[in-house]
Amino acid sequence: MKIQTRKGTGMAITRRQWLAVGLSIPLTLAAGTQAAISGSASGARTALTLLVGAAPGGGWDTVARELQAAMRENGIVSNPQVVNVPGAAGTIALEQLLQMRGQSDVVMITGTVMLGGVVVNDSPHDLTATTPIAHLADDYEAIVVPADSSLKTLDDLVAALKEDPGAVSFGGGSLGGTDHLLAGLLAQEVGVNPSEVNYVPFAGGGEAVSALLSHSVTVGVSGYNEFADQVTAGNLRLLGIASPKAVAGVDGPTFSEAGYKAYLPNWRGAVAPAGLDAEDAAELTAILSETVKTPEWKDALKRNKWVDAYQEGKEFREFVESETSRVTKTIEELGL
Repeated sequence: MKIQTRKGTGMAITRRQWLAVGLSIPLTLAAGTQAAISGSASGARTALTLLVGAAPGGGWDTVARELQAAMRENGIVSNPQVVNVPGAAGTIALEQLLQMRGQSDVVMITGTVMLGGVVVNDSPHDLTATTPIAHLADDYEAIVVPADSSLKTLDDLVAALKEDPGAVSFGGGSLGGTDHLLAGLLAQEVGVNPSEVNYVPFAGGGEAVSALLSHSVTVGVSGYNEFADQVTAGNLRLLGIASPKAVAGVDGPTFSEAGYKAYLPNWRGAVAPAGLDAEDAAELTAILSETVKTPEWKDALKRNKWVDAYQEGKEFREFVESETSRVTKTIEELGL
């Protein structure tokens, strides 16, 4: 797959560099030392750090801040803090989390993007090295174009790809992430060699939207919520959402409705450091379980067009293992 390199977009680094990065990151995220998450006199846990492996404003950050608001509003955690550690598709944050072995006051927001980032960036660890806590929601990928684009439908996009793959530039997030994978999967399905796809990675959704509006890229690929405002405003047009069935609040065809099999959920979940004892893991699970039952979280699902996909315990652990294997195999098959 042809990749246009851009500064700060998470290009692959070596395992040696990863270890150096890991050693340079402080072990304590929040101010002070590790805080207990046991219940306070009011019934609320006193502190919890929500680690986000991306800059403010993106999908993981939005999940963390929605959780933070729901926890505070309902007295589940009295002082939840969001800490952003961006870079390399979240794998810098992953390495930091794994240095906190046994620490029970932190969870990291993660998902499909990080699975791909682990492979592309040759990270020394993957999510199976963590303690899985909960699968929170799915955010399906969308493909959009500028409103004045000559591409009106997914069929038009496919025709353009078949005619000249290099002439159709896909703007999306980090290398090996869901945006990158979807471009490759669609190309593969319609008989175009994924290695010929022209993929342009951006550090965040805002950059990708700007590139679309300035016609610097042909097509945008991301979670629908990244484009929703511009689609509603009439500046971007939704060609399709990569979901097997309609998503509430999204006015546009699914890939399935348009006749394409490719689909890709960008799942959102929470994991904790390795080495937690059963009691600490159960406590963190209880926090997330309580939070997703709140009116605030249910409203967040609706506003952000997320699909409820809650899992915990053994079910989520098996899901993480399965997804790690599936995404790794897909990246290798697509030559990404």
